[in-house]
Amino acid sequence: MKDMVQKLAIVGAGMIGASWAALGSAHGVAVSAYDPNPEAEARFLSHVERARTQLAELGLTGDGAVSFSTDLAAALDGAGFVQENGPENEAVKRRLLAEIDALLPPGAIIASSTSALVRSAIVADCERPERIVVAHPFNPPHLVPLVEIVGADVEVVARAADFYRALGRRPVVLNREMPGHIANRLASALYREAVHLVEQGVASVADIDAALCNGPGLRWALMGPHMTYHLGGGEGGISGYLAHLGPSQVRRWQSLGNPSLDAEVQAKIVAGVAEEAGGRSIAELELRRDEGLLALLKARTLVSD
Repeated sequence: MKDMVQKLAIVGAGMIGASWAALGSAHGVAVSAYDPNPEAEARFLSHVERARTQLAELGLTGDGAVSFSTDLAAALDGAGFVQENGPENEAVKRRLLAEIDALLPPGAIIASSTSALVRSAIVADCERPERIVVAHPFNPPHLVPLVEIVGADVEVVARAADFYRALGRRPVVLNREMPGHIANRLASALYREAVHLVEQGVASVADIDAALCNGPGLRWALMGPHMTYHLGGGEGGISGYLAHLGPSQVRRWQSLGNPSLDAEVQAKIVAGVAEEAGGRSIAELELRRDEGLLALLKARTLVSD
């Protein structure tokens, strides 16, 4: 699919859009970005350059041209694939996708990035909704491989998945739409219990975070929960685990919390995060995260080899 896409259009030139633009460019694809705010251009190009530098560490040194426009039609002209990253607002998405759909020839694919909105709602005003998929990445998408895809047309979904694979992403396809898709639902379930532990005074915010990063998080970077428990079952695998330790899972499920996010709990979380951050700015923490992601990606490549 990448070979068939001569031009990738990015709609919405924030950090997510810049990340996609850098990834496409590093794979040699020409990229045109649209944002209605002319002041977004300098910030967008700066984010693209930073991301390109990181991708070069992974051996991705393609040099697809990157352009910026405040004219949607101009940015879309000639694009075979569109990555839309507009605001997470259903009414805005509906209008924006309908406008994009009307401007593109029938063969182009439109991919909408949304973490919680459902596809059937945001494509309701489009003339060709079948060529629109939800394609939800994890931030930053130039480093985190996951792309969750939801679509109505099997061929369009397959073509979109092929395009993302060509960019080194790992697409997963949902059989039906679900608010939050897969990964955010899993993350929300985990965060609910993390908040419950804070609410109940079980441990500090820093120790709760450390328990995840230094325990199951290490395994989850290599395999998901089902495969992890398959190994936890020893010679019996997952069937042995479920037969012998499944009841203990049920007991833990029954003890999981349903916390509130009232002012008192929020204050505890904010204070705990401030202590864990240790005075480091958001920019410093993002840099530390991205350096860690690069190291993990390199390590995973070694493991897969």
